[in-house]
Amino acid sequence: MAENGKRLESIDVVRGMIMIIMALDHTRDFFGIPGQSPTNLATASAGLFLTRWITFFCAPVFFLLTGTGAFLSLSRKSPAELSRFLLTRGLWLIFLELGVLRCFSYQFNVDYRVTMLLVIWALGWAMITLSALVRLPAAVVTALGVVLIAGHNLLDSVQSANPIWSILHSPGFVLNSPQHVVFVAYPLIPWIGVTAVGFGLGQVYRWDTDRRRTFLLRLGLSLTLAFVVIRGINIYGDPSPWTHQGTPLFTVLSFLNTIKYPPSLLFLLMTLGPAVVFLWAVDRGTPRMLRPALVIGKVPLFYYLLHFPLIHLLAVATCYVRYGSAHWMFESPDLAHYPFTAPPGWGYSLPVVYLAWVAVVVAMYPLCRWFAALKQRRSDVWLSYL
Repeated sequence: MAENGKRLESIDVVRGMIMIIMALDHTRDFFGIPGQSPTNLATASAGLFLTRWITFFCAPVFFLLTGTGAFLSLSRKSPAELSRFLLTRGLWLIFLELGVLRCFSYQFNVDYRVTMLLVIWALGWAMITLSALVRLPAAVVTALGVVLIAGHNLLDSVQSANPIWSILHSPGFVLNSPQHVVFVAYPLIPWIGVTAVGFGLGQVYRWDTDRRRTFLLRLGLSLTLAFVVIRGINIYGDPSPWTHQGTPLFTVLSFLNTIKYPPSLLFLLMTLGPAVVFLWAVDRGTPRMLRPALVIGKVPLFYYLLHFPLIHLLAVATCYVRYGSAHWMFESPDLAHYPFTAPPGWGYSLPVVYLAWVAVVVAMYPLCRWFAALKQRRSDVWLSYL
């Protein structure tokens, strides 16, 4: 039991770290300079690019560990019970995305003029898909995940305005009318692949410590090396090839500037490789300085549901103090003004964004600690869905 707890702890601390980093990107969304693309190397500074780049790790790692956690739960659930749980939790996440987060976190309005299908929506569908796969051998699920990750870029040349194609592979509109817009930002195929591979990774966490640690280190380094080699060849794996820039630093940034929407093979190798190495690094125990991340990692959905409205409310308060009004923060009439309409002159430098991010994470920590303790004390069914 102690060994199993340590294994789960290492997963929780990594999950907590990515949740903390994720809040940086969301804080930048609300406090950064509007219209400034952090991945456009012609206009972005190195600091802005790297601020965005570090947050690239969040979604892939979370989808991976979702699959890993699902496999490990087979120690206390039958495949049928796990399938039912994944199905109901997936549906719950889709409801949260469309009915709660869309209205009371991202946009602070209920007009549904603009609806983005984002990470929680994709995670819900990934769990629903996994609910159908868990009855198969883990090796088969893993192989399917590898095929989806490695092969989906073969479809990049397919151009289609079909909403189903947007949902599965290429970001695009499900609905685009003057009154209402529904846009898919997280196409499902590669994210389902990452979750399926994570399910296979769960097998490794049943091995003895030395064997598991050796495998994690070798896997993480191999994935990272594969990224460097394939990216260097510059033929396949990402629709945006790297190019030589005006300085060596920006050439490196171009090398790292892979596509997230949808996540390319190289994007996933770039993020999952180092993430697996980090899983190896914390496998023997959580360093003291990462203990707060462990607390957050035990309640990731609770953290997600609260941190977004907290950031938005902080932006509302800042806007009111600065302008004497905050109506802009409740208005998102079209895709160009998502998730809010920026007031004249809105936007702050990176140091201010980082300061706001730290404030949000510090404010979230005691709430997460309280909720983690509540989940440990009680076994109510509803708590398992948060």
